[in-house]
Amino acid sequence: MRAALFSGFLLAAAAFAQSGNTTGPCGRACLEGFVNQYLDAVVAHNLASVPIAPGARFTENGQRLPLGDGLWNTMGARGKYRLYVSDPRAGEVVFFGSVLENGTPALMALRLKIENRRISEIESIVARGTGGGARGEEGARILDGIGSPHPVFLEAVPEAKRASRDELLKTANYYFSGIEKDDGKGIYPFTDDCNRLENGRLTTNKPGQYSSSQKGGFDLTALGCKAQLETGFFHFVTRVRDRRFVALDEERQLALAFVFFDHAGNAQPVTMPNGSVMPAGPLLPSTWEIAELFRIEGGKIRRIEAVLDACPYGMNSGWSNWEDGLSSRMRWAGGALK
Repeated sequence: MRAALFSGFLLAAAAFAQSGNTTGPCGRACLEGFVNQYLDAVVAHNLASVPIAPGARFTENGQRLPLGDGLWNTMGARGKYRLYVSDPRAGEVVFFGSVLENGTPALMALRLKIENRRISEIESIVARGTGGGARGEEGARILDGIGSPHPVFLEAVPEAKRASRDELLKTANYYFSGIEKDDGKGIYPFTDDCNRLENGRLTTNKPGQYSSSQKGGFDLTALGCKAQLETGFFHFVTRVRDRRFVALDEERQLALAFVFFDHAGNAQPVTMPNGSVMPAGPLLPSTWEIAELFRIEGGKIRRIEAVLDACPYGMNSGWSNWEDGLSSRMRWAGGALK
């Protein structure tokens, strides 16, 4: 018993040392190091090997759990796909990646809050399975086949061309405001080459994914980011709520939010000017829990990537009070803006 405790202490000390000094700023390498330490600890099912702050909170798919539960019981390895979003000013880091759960691929979004070189908050979305809209297993296989994130997510922007943190938030939030009760007349700041990836699947500029019989003659995925919203297709999204922006990667001009898309189930089909009919959307109340990442250039969104999973209608994230959880108001959850 004493030997096991000593071994756990050595592992924790080594992990702590890998994150750098115990004082001073925690930069990109430091923040990403915490993600790697954490995921290695989950794979090893060894909570003692990662520096956790007293009173740290942990949620998985919106449920608050004891540390060491959930994915800690089932994750056996990391996959090939790994995308990091680091915000040293806020002490926040978010990871998109593939994992293996008892040999089955899944997708995850992981947020860590680092305070005094310890992990104080852990928020995760794990998209699993082959059924339903999420199809996390399929998405994990797709992203592992791709192997690495789109280069634009890794590209540093010259300081003179960087938008401010407030501007990053404002531009990214236009996306959520445009989708909520979409009428085709909102503010849609996208570059001409904007694309969106959801759970590994390309959902823009991809003609032929649906036949006319499946979508009433309307092929949404054939369109680009802006053209999709200009159709009003997303009119059935009745609330885009709990818009918690948690990380702003200034160097790479990335903004990341955790958010919920609600569908009340009461939308009606809409006839387009060309005569095609847009479907009504979900016919039962439903909600998606989403971690959504935006690359922003010149005040416009160039690339979107999301990890999402179906959840009970109206569910709370576990990080917001009831009022904020049902509000469409944008919130910055990473502390004071600078």
